[in-house]
Amino acid sequence: MGRLFVVNLEGKVYSCKHCKTHLALCEDIVSKSFHCRHGKAYLFSKVVNVSSGEKEDRHMMTGLHTVADIFCVGCGSIVGWKYETAHDKNQKYKEGKSVLERSLVLTEAITGSAMAPMLVGVMQMMFD
Repeated sequence: MGRLFVVNLEGKVYSCKHCKTHLALCEDIVSKSFHCRHGKAYLFSKVVNVSSGEKEDRHMMTGLHTVADIFCVGCGSIVGWKYETAHDKNQKYKEGKSVLERSLVLTEAITGSAMAPMLVGVMQMMFD
């Protein structure tokens, strides 16, 4: 058990639809042309306030990839996945990047005064 610092972002923010924890900035979108089982998804160069699940190989529309589901640290909800390894050389640009599913996130504009840093008490997830 421990305390977890939650990163608060400023600007056009994508946040968890369940608890509104900030996840990414609009300016970090690499591509809006991704799709998932539930509709649209966006590829981001950087996300915050997420934890990763187990790595697994998945056959996707663009071939075989090693990915890990990502979860909101605020509430534990799945919000997308992270590309760990792309097995096709044309897909290597995805490695290390994360996909947020549009049906699982909200968009909002955040400005200065709303951005006071917060220390949130959360049970820290234990990893093997």
